[in-house]
Amino acid sequence: MLSFIEIQKRLLPDLLTVMQKRYYILQYMNNMQPVGRRSLAGSLGLTERVLRGEVEFLKEQKLIQISTIGMSLTSIGKETLESLSSVMREVTGINEMEKLLHKKLNISKVIIVAGDSDHSPWVKKEIGLAAANCMKTLLRGDNIIAVTGGTTMASVAEMLTPDVADGDLLFVPARGGIGEDVKNQANTICAMMADHTDSKHRVLYVPDEVSEEMYKSIIKDPHISEVLRLIKSADLLVHGIGEAITMAQRRKTSASNMDIIKGAKAVGEAFGYYFNEDGQVVHKVETIGIRLENLSEVPNVIAVAGGSSKSKAIRAYLKKAPPSTILITDEGAAKSLI
Repeated sequence: MLSFIEIQKRLLPDLLTVMQKRYYILQYMNNMQPVGRRSLAGSLGLTERVLRGEVEFLKEQKLIQISTIGMSLTSIGKETLESLSSVMREVTGINEMEKLLHKKLNISKVIIVAGDSDHSPWVKKEIGLAAANCMKTLLRGDNIIAVTGGTTMASVAEMLTPDVADGDLLFVPARGGIGEDVKNQANTICAMMADHTDSKHRVLYVPDEVSEEMYKSIIKDPHISEVLRLIKSADLLVHGIGEAITMAQRRKTSASNMDIIKGAKAVGEAFGYYFNEDGQVVHKVETIGIRLENLSEVPNVIAVAGGSSKSKAIRAYLKKAPPSTILITDEGAAKSLI
C-alpha cells in the first residue's frame, strides 16, 4: 500500500514543493534568528518578492514574528518545525538515502541532514546538532572524548549541552594544531565542548606536523605523554574529513610534498593521511596525536563532514575507516556519494 506521502507526491506534487520551501524558511530562521529578509532571500535562493509572500503567510499563521532586529520563530513555529522534520525526511528521500549509503559504505550508521553546507552555511549548524544528538545516544557514564579541529567541529561544539551525558566527560584534542585560526584548533574545540557540557578538558600544545626526531623528543615530556595516553584510551572520537589540497595548504606544506600530493591525485585527508579516490594512502605526515592505525581501538567513531564538494574526500577516507564509524553528513554530500 502506498504511504500518504507517496499519494501526495502523485496527486499534489505542487503542495509538497510549497511545504518544502516553507520548511527550509523556518529551518533557516531557527538557526540564524533574528534574520533580515534580504539575508534570508539570498541564503535560500529566493527573490525578495517571492519571500515577501511566504513571510506574510507564515506571519498570518503565527509561525514567525517580525521585529526591528529581524524575523524569528514563535513557539508555535518551533513546534511546527519540529513536527515537520520527520515528514520532510520522507518527502526529500533522506531516510532512503541513509539506508542506501549505510549499505554502500559498509559502516555502522549514516545520518543525513537536509541541505548542502557548500551553498547554505546554516546547514553546518544542522550537522552540528545531528552530531551532538548522536553523541548523546552513545555516551553512558564517564567517558574520554577525543576531538579534532575545524569549522564543522566548532559547529558540533556549539550544539552541545550539559545533558549530553549522565557521567563525567573529559575532552582531549585528538591531535596538535595545524597553524589554522586558533578558534578552529582542536584545543579550542575541546575547551568549547567542555564549557558547553560543564565538563573538563586537557590541552596538547604541540604542532600537528613534526619531524621524526622532534616527535621522539616531544613525546618524552610527561604532560604530553599523559595527554597522548588519554587520547589513545578515548571512548569516543569525533573528527572531520578534509579535502586533500585544502588541508595541505592549511598545513603550509612544502612545495615538494605538495607536488607529491597533487601528483598522486589525493582527494581526502584525515589524521595527517592523504587518500586518493581508491582510498589508498598516498602521503602522510608525522603527526602528534591519534593515528589511522589507532582508530580500530576506539569503541565509537563519529566522522562529521558535509557539502557536495567534500564527497570525494568522504568516500576516499571511508574506504579506510573502521566499520564502527558513524558518518554525519548533509544532503549535498550524500547525493554525490550515491
